[in-house]
Amino acid sequence: MQELDVDLESFGDIFATIQSSPFILVEIEAGQVSLLAEQLGVPVRRCYISDESLQDRITRTSASAQEIIATKLPDRGSTMAGDFGEILTALFQAAREHPGEVLDPKKWRLKQDRTKAAPGSDVVQMILPHWPVASDEDRIICSEVKTKSTSRDSKPIASAIEDSKKDSSGRFVKTLNWLKERALDTGLSTVSVDQLDRFIHAIDHPAAHREFRAVAVISTSLVAAEIQGVVAPPSDERALIVISVPDLKSNYELVYDAALLSADESEAVA
Repeated sequence: MQELDVDLESFGDIFATIQSSPFILVEIEAGQVSLLAEQLGVPVRRCYISDESLQDRITRTSASAQEIIATKLPDRGSTMAGDFGEILTALFQAAREHPGEVLDPKKWRLKQDRTKAAPGSDVVQMILPHWPVASDEDRIICSEVKTKSTSRDSKPIASAIEDSKKDSSGRFVKTLNWLKERALDTGLSTVSVDQLDRFIHAIDHPAAHREFRAVAVISTSLVAAEIQGVVAPPSDERALIVISVPDLKSNYELVYDAALLSADESEAVA
């Protein structure tokens, strides 16, 4: 996650752990939520297009940075909410691993259609502490993320658990192979083919640890109702994490507004 240039130690401090069992409940306190747009505008833009790619497109097309960024970001609505939940989860997990390095393929950059979610498992992240040497300390995290920002009729926690089972029953493996295809085709700037093969061809390397997680990112005003009666899955099967964000809809929209406005910074250095 280094290429996003987020101060992960500082970012991790905005999450307060409310409970650790039978599932993890963390919240961003009201006094901290204003930091989201301030800290995440440029990093969220980088989740969709790197600085290098943006500058290249400006040079090749003579279009403005804002025009190019606008072709990458989702419109307001369910896709934006879902993408934000995934990106927040990816950053939250990276902050929890800090100072260890987390490798993330940035699936949002691989979308064929900005109005839809990226295919496959939602968030896939690798921890390879001794790379390029594979070791039994290597880990790969696969998180299924559901987001609920309004009082619509949905069950994000139950849905995250159910869809996480799809990851562990085969979708995760398909996602790794799809990522390898993309790496061989257009290239991935943050994850190499060798790093993907370390987990695709696991039998050729020391045993690695696979972690499956079901994550629900929920607006704070809805959390109490959503967690009532929740039965967490066995911890050795998958972790359940609930992330509470005050006024989630307004705040993720502010983050994406800031991501688009980050074009001003990009054009200044073009």
